[in-house]
Amino acid sequence: MQKKGHLIKSVAPGSIAQEMEIEPGDRILAIDDTEIEDIFDYQFMTQNDYLEVLLEKRDGEQLILEIYKDFEEDLGILFENGLMDEYRHCRNKCIFCFIDQMPKGMRETLYFKDDDSRLSFLQGNYVTLTNMSDHDIDRICRYHLSPINISFHTMNPKLRCSMLNNRFAGEALKKVDVLNQAGIRMNGQIVLCKGINDGQELDYSIRRLMEYIPNLESVSVVPVGLSKYREGLYPLEPFEKEDACKVLEMIHHYQKLCYEKFGIHFIHASDEWYILAGEELPEEERYDGYLQLENGVGMVRLLLNEFREALDQRRKSGEWSKKRLDGTVLELSMATGTLAYPYIDRMVKEVMEAFPNYKIYLYPITNHFFGERITVSGLLTGQDIRDQLAGRKLGERLLLPQNVLRSGEDVFLDDLHVSDLEKALQVPVNIVKSSGYDFLDAIMIDG
Repeated sequence: MQKKGHLIKSVAPGSIAQEMEIEPGDRILAIDDTEIEDIFDYQFMTQNDYLEVLLEKRDGEQLILEIYKDFEEDLGILFENGLMDEYRHCRNKCIFCFIDQMPKGMRETLYFKDDDSRLSFLQGNYVTLTNMSDHDIDRICRYHLSPINISFHTMNPKLRCSMLNNRFAGEALKKVDVLNQAGIRMNGQIVLCKGINDGQELDYSIRRLMEYIPNLESVSVVPVGLSKYREGLYPLEPFEKEDACKVLEMIHHYQKLCYEKFGIHFIHASDEWYILAGEELPEEERYDGYLQLENGVGMVRLLLNEFREALDQRRKSGEWSKKRLDGTVLELSMATGTLAYPYIDRMVKEVMEAFPNYKIYLYPITNHFFGERITVSGLLTGQDIRDQLAGRKLGERLLLPQNVLRSGEDVFLDDLHVSDLEKALQVPVNIVKSSGYDFLDAIMIDG
């Protein structure tokens, strides 16, 4: 029999929960005499400056804690289940779903398709709205939970039903009207599929989505990712340079209109479009504060700007290699996906020009595991990195971007561990965080 309440995993040091002697293993049964359904309820009900918390200790004793605190001050509790409820599985069968394009035999968690509005609020995940009940929408509006990130893909209801393989997908778009009327902040995304929701359909979708400004703060357009494991799936074609140029022309047109009318650029192209089209990346101001970084919108521009700022600071400070004053050269290596390679290569050359006692070997890794059309570093596997770096000059250490690993762990998509890679290549592996500052710091850690 499942126990009632929500199991506490940890308590933050110095937090209200610690002061109240709440401990891991305790359970919260209710707040202000109301049972907590999930994280939505918990976040809303713990905002007040006075709470009565019904707590069950590990030994089964129940007690009511009276808590006085500042309004919206966090209690400092982390639950065993982050949602405080079961994760909701996606009911759609999208024609472009990348999870359907994965090979068999990988770890089970990689095949889970979530479509949970609570993850949208907590982690920034995108939801299609097809898995949200009227009750869910009501609670979002009542608690005024923002932002909610929505996968639109198209504003044509009939086409949306077809793309998501869900007969309710078109009707679900009406929920956006409810959220908009309640003043809920939103962000959107469109996964673009060649010959399906591009061209006139994309033009129509952008115009319709503009009607939700300012509550809808941004919309990204990203090209569909196509792996080599598409047997039996909907036939999709890759975008070519000419296609990318047309997509950018349309987006730039609407960016100009939106900026003139609303003061924001609103519709954004992911970095892949610019790289495929062979066009320069937009200046920082065009990204409206980088609202769509997780969709690869402005990621390269931000990286370049941060890197150059960090490099200028080191130049001005006169910083040089503290451990290489004897004139010896520090050799190290880096690896990245083919998409970002030209930009990383530019950065590496600038480092070596500024600091001649550094020799950096940069290697682009082709994605043989998923197929060569997958070019982002976040989908590289340990075995592709291992096999393509075997026998290459790696220097004293190898630097890899953080997104090649599972979040918070040292394991690659194919379950190879960092230690396995180090053993195979006989070189220490350093993981580099995503910012341009971290990029330069990681290079010069021995400097």
